[in-house]
Amino acid sequence: MSDLRLMAGAAAKNSLAQNGLRGQDFNWLAGASGGPKWFVLYGLDRYLAGEFFGPREGVPLRMVGSSAGAWRLACYAAPDPVASLQALATHYSSQTYSSRPDRHEISGEARKMLNQVFAANDMSIEKAAAAIASNQHRRLYVITDRARRLTRPENKLMLNIGLTLVALGNLGSRRSLRWFFERYVFHNACDRGADELVLSDMPTRYVPLSAQNVHSALMASGSIPLVMEAVTQVEGAPGAVFRDGGMTDYHLDLPYEKSNGLVLYPHFYASVVPGWFDKLARWRRANPAHFDNVVLVTPTKQFVDRLPYGKIPDRDDFRRLSDAQRLKYWQTVLSESERLADSFRELVAMGPAVVDHIHEFSNSRTKHV
Repeated sequence: MSDLRLMAGAAAKNSLAQNGLRGQDFNWLAGASGGPKWFVLYGLDRYLAGEFFGPREGVPLRMVGSSAGAWRLACYAAPDPVASLQALATHYSSQTYSSRPDRHEISGEARKMLNQVFAANDMSIEKAAAAIASNQHRRLYVITDRARRLTRPENKLMLNIGLTLVALGNLGSRRSLRWFFERYVFHNACDRGADELVLSDMPTRYVPLSAQNVHSALMASGSIPLVMEAVTQVEGAPGAVFRDGGMTDYHLDLPYEKSNGLVLYPHFYASVVPGWFDKLARWRRANPAHFDNVVLVTPTKQFVDRLPYGKIPDRDDFRRLSDAQRLKYWQTVLSESERLADSFRELVAMGPAVVDHIHEFSNSRTKHV
């Protein structure tokens, strides 16, 4: 499989050796922050959300994400997952802004985009929101961060100072994040969130999703400081000021090993960076013990090298490329991403023989292998 690389922990590899890749064996699905990096996974997401997981009975599929990852997984929970993913990709990849967009403009465009995703389900936005919040078979968990102290202000100078302090503290220890953020998990209304996703590394609160707060929770999870406005007035969290969930949980280095069944993690990188500020702390790695029952699915370096510019999309494309160049590039990546779906189908068809194509999970910081 020259386009797709599968890495797995020991427990996951043993399961694949017995049963191959089967949708019913996965009880969790993970989606990382990363903005337009997601485009490289679009084709794979369409296949997973439609054919691979399909109609599900019995044990539900629980899905945890932050920022863009949460938006992707909200599509999985929608009444029409494939149409929702297509709407997200279409509107995200065609975004244009004024020459110097401010936080208000960018946040406004994000709200419009999320409305388009909800509207893709051939029903009112309100009904789609209710369906996503309470889907019994695909249960969404959205990670957000409540801002504390100097990460609360919208004043650019004060917020810059606050984020600098966060970065400095994080260089010493991730435990310092608790002084600036409190993790909130907005979870499917059918679950008691604290029972299903046990997080104890920092203060964490759990709030049920509803038709009234799912839109705001998703906006909160993707509200990048200094780029977008903070989100306030979220039902179930009065008085809170929310910022991007990737601040604390960028690539979701979570205690998956505590859950039953397998975890499928389609990721745009072969590396897992715990928090956004850990991009500056290259010595900080994901905990391998967390990934014992995880199957990490990533594009290979060979695949990425063949893309325009030899890389996957990112937010810097807004700055580096003209609108025309960026839009053409992003559309090409969306089209090429279908090859990852084709590769995954081939791996599924192998049955237990797929184990011969599994690599051991690595917590290196290499982006593509």
